[in-house]
Amino acid sequence: MSTLVILIPLAIVIVMFAVANREIIAVSFDPFNSANPAFALRMPLFFLIFALVGLGVLIGGIAAWLRQHKWRARARRAEADIRRLRMELETQRSLAPAPPPKDAPPPLIVPPAA
Repeated sequence: MSTLVILIPLAIVIVMFAVANREIIAVSFDPFNSANPAFALRMPLFFLIFALVGLGVLIGGIAAWLRQHKWRARARRAEADIRRLRMELETQRSLAPAPPPKDAPPPLIVPPAA
């Protein structure tokens, strides 16, 4: 429900933006001849803006993922250490003598002979 409260107004704003910016523009990739470019695309302005925003989100996501690499590597090493230590603890527990039952009498302590 809370997602719809955010997405419906956002969708309305996006549609309004697209309708307001639907004029066809020429996007030229020829910096030397703007009057007769060698390669140009004709598209609605809103399409160009949405494509550039999407490209920016993609590049930003990749940059964030690359920056977080060292933290993911540390987390993997910590998880491997935890698994190793748990296995070592289980091994030590299996080798240790069993504790005496709670209702057993206390052990007799014999003083050393002098």
